Amino acid sequence: MIYCLADSDIDRFIDEDVPYGDLTTHLIGIGDRPGRIIFSTREETTLCCTEEAARVLEKCGAALTACMPSGTRLSPGIEFLAADGPARALHAGWKVALNLLEYASGIATRTQRIVAKAKAVNPALSVVTTRKSFPGTKKIAVKAITAGGALPHRLGLSETVLVFRQHTAFLGGLEAFLDTVSGLRMKARETKIIIEADSAEEALLIARSEADIVQLDKISPAELSRAVTEIRGANPNILISAAGGIDESTVAEYAATGIDIIVLSSVYFGKPADIGVRMQPV
Repeated sequence: MIYCLADSDIDRFIDEDVPYGDLTTHLIGIGDRPGRIIFSTREETTLCCTEEAARVLEKCGAALTACMPSGTRLSPGIEFLAADGPARALHAGWKVALNLLEYASGIATRTQRIVAKAKAVNPALSVVTTRKSFPGTKKIAVKAITAGGALPHRLGLSETVLVFRQHTAFLGGLEAFLDTVSGLRMKARETKIIIEADSAEEALLIARSEADIVQLDKISPAELSRAVTEIRGANPNILISAAGGIDESTVAEYAATGIDIIVLSSVYFGKPADIGVRMQPV
């Protein structure tokens, strides 16, 4: 599942940062001098986008000498990516590669910690992430959460059926919509039907319909735990997911409620990974 971004994406990243060459390296006259660039961890890190960082360096004219794969978990002080080449190549690729590594590895590291905490409580739990990544960064965000051990909740609007109250408002409300779920299933037989509930009462109504998954939004762990018991009693086969405000500090509490799926966005927001870069003449 851990894929690599296309070369067209890599070219775009480089063009954003080096549209007309590196003026500093050109003016001080070091462009042709041979050198080496080495990336290393400064903290516990789950790596992501090492493959893309390596392609940035190669496209800028450097030759790769070492690269650990995305998803690798490292302690501080480990060298994981290195390349040799002329100074102009190293300086052109330096910050583009570093930005990719720090932002993507930050997401991957947060994801890994959350998945570990959730599965320590409930090994069967699925941790999935929303499509609330910053616009233009979805490919990187999805790669990062996958490297951290999660999966995407939905990649976009085109491949999932997830019904919110913003949908049912156009259909006369939730109860009126639930009467139509059997017909909806006939239209999309290969696709699971997920319906979001804003309360435990709504969740029970959904559980008695033909939905595959009921998703409870912004409900406290205590209330959720009670709701899970009632939902299982009404429909033992329906899957239960929880979403809304779940982060590293609360994920264990939610995992202990007996739900099947945790849906979160918090992994996208936080500090980048702290990655060191050393550049030296050869």
